[in-house]
Amino acid sequence: MDTASDTSRMTAAGDAGLFGPESMAWRLDREAMLLLGAGPRALLMQLAHPAVAAGVAEHSDFRSDPWRRLGGTLRSYLRIIYGSTVVARAEIRRLNAMHRGIRGVGYDARDPELSLWVHATLIDSTLVAYTRWWRPLDRSEAARFYLETRPIGRAFGVPDARLPRDLDVFTDYVAAQSSPDGPLHVSDVARDLARAILRPPLPGRLGRFPADPRTYAWTLWPAVGLLPPRIRDAYGLHWGIRERLVAGWLTAAWRAWTPRLPGTFRQMPQALAADRRMSVIDGPAPSAAGARSLASARAFDQ
Repeated sequence: MDTASDTSRMTAAGDAGLFGPESMAWRLDREAMLLLGAGPRALLMQLAHPAVAAGVAEHSDFRSDPWRRLGGTLRSYLRIIYGSTVVARAEIRRLNAMHRGIRGVGYDARDPELSLWVHATLIDSTLVAYTRWWRPLDRSEAARFYLETRPIGRAFGVPDARLPRDLDVFTDYVAAQSSPDGPLHVSDVARDLARAILRPPLPGRLGRFPADPRTYAWTLWPAVGLLPPRIRDAYGLHWGIRERLVAGWLTAAWRAWTPRLPGTFRQMPQALAADRRMSVIDGPAPSAAGARSLASARAFDQ
């Protein structure tokens, strides 16, 4: 989630940011439970790349505090999606500066191929989670979401010519990466890091209480179910009848009850702050930012 200071910084009345209220990005990324499923799935997909796993292991406190990594990833992504133009561009600059210092033997966080893969996991995981947990997206909706978010990859150093040009090419790229002949090979380092994701200590103040992570690991089974079978098997994650039934039951319960909850309970605070930012405008909310993000990456230029 986000802190009060983070949310307050996102208020710039009438500024639609890099996307805007009519964008698919604003629509898909607001549901908290979807992101809590897409987030772990994206991290596991990222770590399946040996170079990403090495960088995370050597340049973060992921093992001791996985919530910090997950929370930081979500906050950064949502600042770019829902933040005002100033906040979104500042977050892009901050991440690019941070990534310049993440390099070692066999990896460099600014490598365009690694940046493309990390970007792709976030987009793909959002599409997969929304389709499985909320409702199936039609092809035009998914294509629009991809085209809207494509410039994010460019903002993080991926050459435009290297970015998949449309949803079909993007889908082929993710499938090729995840295939037996692709670069994804779950290493021992990745398996070790995965344990911190799937059996994390309790977050925040709850962490002061003794608890065996195995007693609540089942709450992440729906996220495990979103992984491609080959990647799930490579992590050594058991996916038997019990896991499938529990994951299916939790997903069905979430689908049935979440739409009945008020938005203030189920939606990300960044999305709600953006809604408030746009609600002060007299007349129709501007959608120029969302439209231009569909056409080019100029809105992301800093």
